[in-house]
Parts: sequence; structure tokens; C-alpha cells
Amino acid sequence: MLLVTIAFIVLMLIGMPVAFAIGISGVVFFLQHPELPITIPLQQTISTTQNFALLAIPLFIMAGNLMNASGITEKLLDLASVIAGRMKGGLAQMSLALSALMGGVSGSAIADAAMQSRMLGNEMINRGMSKGFTAGVLSFGAILTPIIPPGLGFIIYGTIGQVSIGRLFAAGIVPAFLLWAALAITVSIVANRRGYPAARTTRASLPEIGSALRGGIWAILFPVILLAGLRFGIFTPSEIGAFAVIYAVLIGVLAYRKLKTESFRQALEGSLADIGAVMFLIALSAIFSYGIVLERVPELISGAILSVTDSFYGVLTLIVLFIIACGFFIDATVLIIMLTPIFLPLVRSLGGDPVHFGVVFVVAATIGNFTPPVGAAMYAVCSILKVRIGDYTRESVPLMIAIGLVALLLVFVPEAVLFLPNMLFAR
Repeated sequence: MLLVTIAFIVLMLIGMPVAFAIGISGVVFFLQHPELPITIPLQQTISTTQNFALLAIPLFIMAGNLMNASGITEKLLDLASVIAGRMKGGLAQMSLALSALMGGVSGSAIADAAMQSRMLGNEMINRGMSKGFTAGVLSFGAILTPIIPPGLGFIIYGTIGQVSIGRLFAAGIVPAFLLWAALAITVSIVANRRGYPAARTTRASLPEIGSALRGGIWAILFPVILLAGLRFGIFTPSEIGAFAVIYAVLIGVLAYRKLKTESFRQALEGSLADIGAVMFLIALSAIFSYGIVLERVPELISGAILSVTDSFYGVLTLIVLFIIACGFFIDATVLIIMLTPIFLPLVRSLGGDPVHFGVVFVVAATIGNFTPPVGAAMYAVCSILKVRIGDYTRESVPLMIAIGLVALLLVFVPEAVLFLPNMLFAR
């Protein structure tokens, strides 16, 4: 696998799209083993796409795009203003609240960060916030998005690792609010020190609160309905993806009345591009994964880690550090696809809960979206707001520390992750 790894790194460094880099480096493995039928890469690519459980991925992507096209974002922004507008650094606090509310809608940290940068970024800067801090808040705040149901990372991890997606959805809720609280406290401290103003000076009236709640209730109910449907056995994960699409269409047409023919067409076009990118990546990664299993890479890595420590928390800490380090260079979706078959068996062998590990894994992998040198959300925000990477990195240190502390809490206090799924679902 050494030559395969070198090929993958070289292809990534020369700027090749990651799906092709994974697929080509996987084929290199078969060229090293002429005794293996050369038809296996094609068979693996096709057979992977026939996995019925993967049907949930395109359905939830389509549901998220349809919800965004329905005009729900503006309603959620009004609700975020009511929730956090009067706090110091009000627009920054509003962006964090909006990320929490948007988690069940967009499902993508990169998309959420880019969208909020266009909506709030320039206004935050105009109200006196530094460019670096503004970009940091808008970027790091998007970490809430993929761990609030229906997070795409959980669907991919659950499908590959054969872990209950319903339990994963439930397990993401408490960590999401812990991350929100940590980031909100950090923003509040910085805003008080620098004198950043609140977004609004008056308390929201009861009619205004009622109007904001009515406008945002459909998005708030979205993850609740998903969890209820899975908890009571009404839907399988794939079936509830189809329900999510229907729900998004009904909300856009009947509740908000903004999902017209043109916006519907644009949502479908965007969904095709997003689905094609994700599914193509999953299909080509099957070639790479075949070599990993055949070469017994999981066993080799497990042995190397266990030679350092056999403590469960020690092993989990090493895994998290490795995932974060990889996330500095590789996209979170790719990490979940490539590393789940390697690390999940090790965690299970040590008696760890796969749901607990899944949440920790997704949080650790997502951190890379916000950090140099290749963080996709970081580049999206900095390019939109014209912020230098150095300024962004320096101003984001307090936010990174806040997220790191919560990540440590999630590692060493599994109950913070497992409390809700154990309460809602059978163990």
C-alpha cells in the first residue's frame, strides 16, 4: 500500500480532483498485483452504487436543496435575530443561531458557511467587527450543520459501518448544542472586550416572537419528524429520505409559497451536481477500500496504535488527533469514507460504542473544513469576504480552542453523546 499512498498524495498535490485521485491510486494497487482480475475495480465501483442504504444520501441532499429554495433561510434569520440579536456581537451570535437552525436544512458545513458569508458577512464588518474574526465566526459556526439531523456525514458513516442512522441522528443533537454554547461564550467574551455592538437595541415584542416562531417552525420540526419517524419504525433511513423530499416540496409550495417552477428547477440542478459529486466519490473509493481490506491495513494500524496504548480513551484520543491532522489536507467526506473501515473495528474491539465514535469522528473530520491549508469552508468564506488567510487564522484561535475543548468532552464523557439516543432508541 506504500506505492498506493504515494500515488494518492502526489495526485492530490498536483491538484487532481479527489475522486479521481482515490480511484487512480486504487487502480495502482491492482497493477501491483497482476494475479488479481483487472475487472475487480469496475465490479467494485458498480456494486457499491447498488447499496440500497446509500439511497438516503441523494434523497437528503435533494431535500436540503429544496428546503433552501423554499425561502426558509430568511425565516430562520428572523428567528435567529429574536434569539440572539440583543447579545453583544449580535450579528455574530445570530450567525451561530442560524447555523444551529439551518443544520436540519442544508446538511453541509461548506454550503452553510458560504451562504451566511453572503447574508451577514459584509454587515458584520460594517458594524465594526474585524474581517478575520467575522470570517472565523462564519466559518467555525458551520461545524454545527453536519451534526444536526440529517447530517450527511452520519448517513455515510452509518451506511459504511452498519451503524444505526437513527441513533446517530439523535446522538448529534446534544453535542451540537454544546458546540453552540462554547462558540457563543467565546464570541461573547471577544465582543465584550472589543465593544462589538448588539444587532438590535430593543427587546423583541411578543407578536414579533410569535411571527418568527411561525416562520421558522417548519425547519425546527424537520429533524424532530425525522427522529420520530425512525424511532417508531414508520420509516427506514432510505424511506425517510423520500419523505424529507416530499416534506420540503410541501413546505415550499403550501407553507411559504416560494417554491416556483424556476426555483424548483434550480434546486434540482443543484441537487444533481451535489449528488453526482458525492456518489462518484463513494463509487471510486470502493476500489481503494478493496486494497485496504486485502492488505489488512486496519489490522496493521490497530496493532501500531495498540503498541502505544491499550487504554480505550488513549486509543480514541490518538485516533481523533490522526483524523484532525488528516483533515488539514483531506475533505471530511473523504475521511469518513476512507477511515471508517479502518478505525471502527478497532473501537468495537475495545468495547467502544460505534455511535459515540461516529459523533466524535464526524466532529473531528469536520474541523478540517475550517483550518489551513486546504479547509474548503475557510476558503469559501475568505474568498467571499476578501479576507487574508493569515488574518483569519490568527483571529480564529479562540474559536478553535472552544471547539477543541468540546471535542475533548465528547471523547471522555460518552454519556454526553449517548444520553439522547439511549433514551429514544433501544440499546
